[in-house]
Amino acid sequence: MPRFALKVEYHGAPFAGWQRQRDQPSVQGAIEAALARLEPGPHTIAAAGRTDAGVHGLGQVAHCDLVNDWAPFRLMEALNHHLKPQPVAIVDCTQVDDEWHARFSAVERRYLFRLLMRRPPATHQAGLVWQVPQQLDLAAMQVGAAYLVGHHDFTTFRSSICQSASPVKTLDAIEICQMETPGGPELWFRLRARSFLHNQVRSIVGTLERVGRGAWAPDDVRRALKACDRAACGPVCPPEGLYLHSVGYPKDPFTA
Repeated sequence: MPRFALKVEYHGAPFAGWQRQRDQPSVQGAIEAALARLEPGPHTIAAAGRTDAGVHGLGQVAHCDLVNDWAPFRLMEALNHHLKPQPVAIVDCTQVDDEWHARFSAVERRYLFRLLMRRPPATHQAGLVWQVPQQLDLAAMQVGAAYLVGHHDFTTFRSSICQSASPVKTLDAIEICQMETPGGPELWFRLRARSFLHNQVRSIVGTLERVGRGAWAPDDVRRALKACDRAACGPVCPPEGLYLHSVGYPKDPFTA
């Protein structure tokens, strides 16, 4: 059976998350239903990561096994036809080896978080950013974020329902920059690691927002990390500003 890698873009608002659920809409369920329109029978796809309800995807990667030897472009076009009008699109498709796996072959995940700083309600950016009413101290947040880079026990920044075997992870990079957009100034948080804990990114951004508004000193982030205690974490920020930006592989299947 030929195996295909899919690069997936989606707006997370209508979905209960990536993972298929019995009574709620999911991105995985939408794609599997579209596959069933092309080849009858149950389909199960595997993804590089499971995003939560309301979280968006810019470069999610999944794979599927099919009976027919589809031309990748034709498969992409057919899936996009059957995905309408849901906010899910296959933006690239390629055939891969049988041993290639969207999750287990991945060596890096990159997340983007967008935070809008303005008092008037967001209109065009509604549902795509976390909005706060005041300007935040970017320099202080950058100092606080630096404590989190590296190999640490991230228990403080881990959801109580996280299923990861260990809270120890290596955060390879966290960059924060200000972007001037037509809707107002945004802070963009870019985080890169081989893998992340459940709610880790949202917990980190929510904690750094406290630093940005002056409720915490940058060094409080270091103390929270060292506490290894979920109660030491700042508020978990809402999901609508979070994007699974891209997934890295030893050899990018979409440019091979």
